[in-house]
Amino acid sequence: MADATFWQEAQVIFGNRISKKRTDCETHGRSETWFPLTPPEAVVFPESTEEVAALTKICAAHRVPLVGWGAGTSLEGHALAVSGGIVVDFSSMNRVLEIRPEDRLVRVEPGITREALNTELRATGLFFPVDPGANASLGGMAATRASGTTTVRYGSMRDNVAGLTVVLADGRVIRTGSGAAKSASGYDLTALMLGSEGTLGLITELTLRLHGQPEAISSAVCAFDRFEAAVETVQQVIQLGIEVARIEFVDEEIARVFNKMNGTSLPETPHLMIEFHGSEASVAEASQRFGEVVTEMGGADFQWATTTEERTKLWKMRHGAYSACIASRPGCMGLVTDVCVPISRLAEAVARARAMIDAAGLLGPILGHVGDGNFHAILLLDRENPAELATAKTVAHDLAEMALTMGGTITGEHGIGMGKRAMMIEEHGEAWAVMGAIKAALDPLNILNPGKVVPQAGETP
Repeated sequence: MADATFWQEAQVIFGNRISKKRTDCETHGRSETWFPLTPPEAVVFPESTEEVAALTKICAAHRVPLVGWGAGTSLEGHALAVSGGIVVDFSSMNRVLEIRPEDRLVRVEPGITREALNTELRATGLFFPVDPGANASLGGMAATRASGTTTVRYGSMRDNVAGLTVVLADGRVIRTGSGAAKSASGYDLTALMLGSEGTLGLITELTLRLHGQPEAISSAVCAFDRFEAAVETVQQVIQLGIEVARIEFVDEEIARVFNKMNGTSLPETPHLMIEFHGSEASVAEASQRFGEVVTEMGGADFQWATTTEERTKLWKMRHGAYSACIASRPGCMGLVTDVCVPISRLAEAVARARAMIDAAGLLGPILGHVGDGNFHAILLLDRENPAELATAKTVAHDLAEMALTMGGTITGEHGIGMGKRAMMIEEHGEAWAVMGAIKAALDPLNILNPGKVVPQAGETP
């Protein structure tokens, strides 16, 4: 717990931008999924790197934990203050600092969301492509090494962050990366910070790589009688080298939810949702080749979204799948888990996931960014039934173990947070202890997002 001296020192810097109000603390103590309410002692709203550094020095002196907060869209309890302390809300640090169109780079503060950034970029002919579905903050996306619907074409945050400004646990400010296209200079500290989930430093500035807005875009949705055929179609498309910008799978339960919540009339069977980017000629060719694969695999009810409005509606529906699923079962909560497997094992993995969920007696739609082998299960649970939550945790654990046996990973997108920390030893072995050693070297007092990702003090991996 922070003492009176800490509050006095913090008040000098932040004034009314440090809040102990119950409403603020509870807002920043909630998760998107099943984790219980975990309010911090206070919430701080910094406006500059210098303020974050000053706060961190005070927290280090008083051993007060610090947890970064972006848009609060994480699914594994990443931003919950499980050890108390301060949540640092970056929503006031939301500016575009510099656009360099000739270098295809943009420098931003961490609180800006991806949608807001792309609105700012419209006149440049460039855009930032990483799309996790939620309108997440870019600082949060970097901290969790986010990916999403467009990863199959443009890569994840790992591929699209050129540099960072980071405040370390002792208040030092470092800058990683450069504006050059590549570098062989020293350790790649940018990569180290990406995916560290705020356990190694607080990101206060990002330099991002941009891409040209495509000349032509084409989107479509098509139905399949069997999910195996839909997933095998994805494998065929990838193996044939057909360039897709998005290729998403939704099962029959999701299609049913879409019809119920969005007023659509999709066949209540598995579907693929796909999008192509490029020149008019390349998009036309890719669309034709994709259509041929779909026909060969038995796909039907092929519907093209030919206008911007139709495409926007299609992807808004896909991005809203989680909230639609929650709304479709009033009063429920979600345990959302994801795994990622080699594309050659994808059909088998989805089939086994479906069987596990059904055998457990759970309602659990499956969807995912299957172009890169990543899929999600949305387990819809009765809030008043602890046995159902326990069963769902077991299923999530078994899904992760299945992915490991297939040469995959326990999470392709959601990250570790608290929800999957216990499985890190199974995936990484002795390397998990190395991660803990890095954490101890950079944050010896364990004040940065304690209880997440790495082994804790005294915990033997």
